[in-house]
Amino acid sequence: MSTLKNLFQDYAEGKNCKYYNKADNFFLVAGPCIIDTKEETIEIARKLDYITNRLGIPFIFKASFKKANRTRLDSFTGIGDNNAIQILKNVKETLKIPIITDVHNEDDINKVKDIVDIIQIPAFLSRQTDLLISAAKTDKFVNIKKGQFLSPESMKFAVDKIKFSNNNKILITERGSTFGYNDLIVDFRSIPVMKEFGFPVIMDVTHSLQQPNQSNGISGGKPMLIETIAKAGIAVGADGIFMETHIDPKKSKSDSENMIKLDEVEDLLIKLQKIKNSL
Repeated sequence: MSTLKNLFQDYAEGKNCKYYNKADNFFLVAGPCIIDTKEETIEIARKLDYITNRLGIPFIFKASFKKANRTRLDSFTGIGDNNAIQILKNVKETLKIPIITDVHNEDDINKVKDIVDIIQIPAFLSRQTDLLISAAKTDKFVNIKKGQFLSPESMKFAVDKIKFSNNNKILITERGSTFGYNDLIVDFRSIPVMKEFGFPVIMDVTHSLQQPNQSNGISGGKPMLIETIAKAGIAVGADGIFMETHIDPKKSKSDSENMIKLDEVEDLLIKLQKIKNSL
């Protein structure tokens, strides 16, 4: 389990480097949107671990143990907290890889803090002071997803809430900005702006292509543009790439319209490495 510590060692030690210190590569945060079954979750994690090991890309496995921000009352929110958390634990112990999951309140933090390596703050909760401070106090890495309603400059104040809670283990994720009622747009200027805060910046290449709040209460998406957003993110200096993936995205019970098919991940990563190596 040394990958995460080594990857962000300078930040963990409070050196607050201006830029991510592994200029030869980017890191990957990837996995299914939400845990559906144990078998499927482990299969996705195992495949991603194999691909990233072969390509030499540091990998952090992502899966939500539950979803609290569904539009419709009848939307799938999870298989049960305890069951999902146990699956995350099994993935971590079996594959020896770092784990990230999102939280929505302090109770969630208490449930996952002994299992995960990174606590993720969802974009729609990025201004919630108590949540940020509680996450910081775990002494875990904290990934703050930029709110769709926030400018990149205003993310400094979210970062400060973690820093001033004596935690320098911070990651920041760009995931698009609200564009009208039912769409998002990525302003790639956000990445260099947020890198100035002194912490790694991640480009979320799947959520940034969501089309939220559709009339049927289910988010749409534009997965055909994932490669475009990912390439642009690496080209402008993103330190990491975040993506949600599934064996068969159409069968996913959450965010099925904006995920990348698992079989397409390796080809995309190879293309991104070529861009990174050319910079």
